[in-house]
Amino acid sequence: MCHSYEALVLIQKMVKVPPTKALSLFNSLNHHHTPQSISFILNHLLSSAMLSHAHSLLLCLISGRISSPFFSPSSLMHQLTHTQFIHNSTHTLLYEAIINAYVHSHLPDQALCFLNHMVCNAHFPTSNTFNNLLILLLRSNCFGKAWLLFNEMKGKVAMDVYSFGIMIKGCCEVGDLIKSFRLLALLIRMGFSPNVVLYTTLIDGCCKIGDVHLAKKLFCKMEGLGLVPNQHTYSVLINGFFKHGLQKEAFLMYENMKQRGTVPNVYAYNCIIKEYCKDGNVDKAFKVFDEMREKGVAYGIVTYNILIDGLCRLKKLQEAVKLVDKVHLVGLTPNLVTYNTLINGFCGIGKMDTAVRLFNQSKAIGLSPSLVTYNTLIAGYCKIGNLDRALNMVKEMEERSIAPSEVTYTILIDAFVQLNHMDKAFEIQSLMEKSGLNLDVFTCSILLHGFCMNGNMKEASKLFKSLGELRLEPNSVIYNIMIHGYCKEESSYRALRLLKEMIDNGMVPNLASFCSTIGLLCKEGKWKEAEFLIQKMINSGLEPSVSLYNMIYRAKSEVLVQ
Repeated sequence: MCHSYEALVLIQKMVKVPPTKALSLFNSLNHHHTPQSISFILNHLLSSAMLSHAHSLLLCLISGRISSPFFSPSSLMHQLTHTQFIHNSTHTLLYEAIINAYVHSHLPDQALCFLNHMVCNAHFPTSNTFNNLLILLLRSNCFGKAWLLFNEMKGKVAMDVYSFGIMIKGCCEVGDLIKSFRLLALLIRMGFSPNVVLYTTLIDGCCKIGDVHLAKKLFCKMEGLGLVPNQHTYSVLINGFFKHGLQKEAFLMYENMKQRGTVPNVYAYNCIIKEYCKDGNVDKAFKVFDEMREKGVAYGIVTYNILIDGLCRLKKLQEAVKLVDKVHLVGLTPNLVTYNTLINGFCGIGKMDTAVRLFNQSKAIGLSPSLVTYNTLIAGYCKIGNLDRALNMVKEMEERSIAPSEVTYTILIDAFVQLNHMDKAFEIQSLMEKSGLNLDVFTCSILLHGFCMNGNMKEASKLFKSLGELRLEPNSVIYNIMIHGYCKEESSYRALRLLKEMIDNGMVPNLASFCSTIGLLCKEGKWKEAEFLIQKMINSGLEPSVSLYNMIYRAKSEVLVQ
């Protein structure tokens, strides 16, 4: 108590001391600081326009670098409104300094608490402080709080175009385009003019939800307002077009961009290179890469990874390895994606020795294998039938604290099914469930395929019926597998029942399901049911073959003869 009193007496003597000396004296105190001492020194700094010093002091208090067991948001709030040291004119500055300090420390709830307290005491933040808090809330996945704050502060805070831009971006990121366009309309009603950044944000939002046509309309509207698209605007649209299969529009936008004198950025170039690589046009991809370098556009390992992936897709593994050597020559370092791409390429052609060598090489340079790395190697070993090595990889990943995923287990289940080791496949399924992972439709289809191929329709039927308990809806693949299994077992009744159920659920059986079931029905003399399926086939847009009609004709003839 004595120490605190002495500290306060000393601090009161600081009134005539210059702020820098007062701060130095404050920091040198060996006493615990109190809310009173903190409030005073903050007031002293802010009233002397030493905002950065006040901000630094608050950051030290919040982080605990200055010892103050008495410091808490509530104690400081109380002191702000009741202390004799704080002048009313300094209140807003002090509130803002505290809010910004909490924002800087990534503590959104505390910052929001102080802002609410500030407003309750009839003080309002500047647009800059308000915008900083909005950004923090959105980055902290607190969209609801950000949206509520934005609406509560309308008319109280002098919002600017940037405020609207932040909130529109937040709405786009959560996929709520309706709110985004409402904000755009409000922005215009308030007399603001939307800028290129804001339109680009909306265009990006439209692309992310798949409405690329609306994105294109916004682009045209923006140009109609005299706004010039920037590199990011073009890049977002190019990526959106490619992502949704509009390749022609993407390439036209790319050419349009260059014709208008806008040099594509690395993001736009990467989109073009990636698309060429996906289509197998690696030569064109490298031409774009050369153009990119000639234009002086800075590129990194991402661009090289795209090209390496393109070569691996074409099984040009040696060229891919040579390109990795070039990566080193230009001063870049291959990352895990580089190695994963190469490992996948060599696993795909069954060269597991090379894949493992690359795997060990990646670990030797300090890269930690990921779940993707292990799944790739496990799939590679399964592909060549070396399931012992695949299971050893699972053990290794678990030793590295990487838990096998649904994909890992499904790869193993599929491998055992392919080898007709159904008991082992179910053993893996059991391990999967014990680890807290549930079967998905794809994994179930693999198990059903195994049972049906082995003629074990009893177990297949049991698993099929359990899909409801697993909260899974059978898809067309599962129905077709079961129909094929029943046809193989020569159970036309069950095959026909499932085929009708499939159609009733809005799915279209494949050609094999129709043909197998019609063939079995004809074999059993059930030509009327066969004709019914022929009509269903036609209604589904499938063309029955002449052989199917001949089957039904023969079945009819045999019945008439009898």
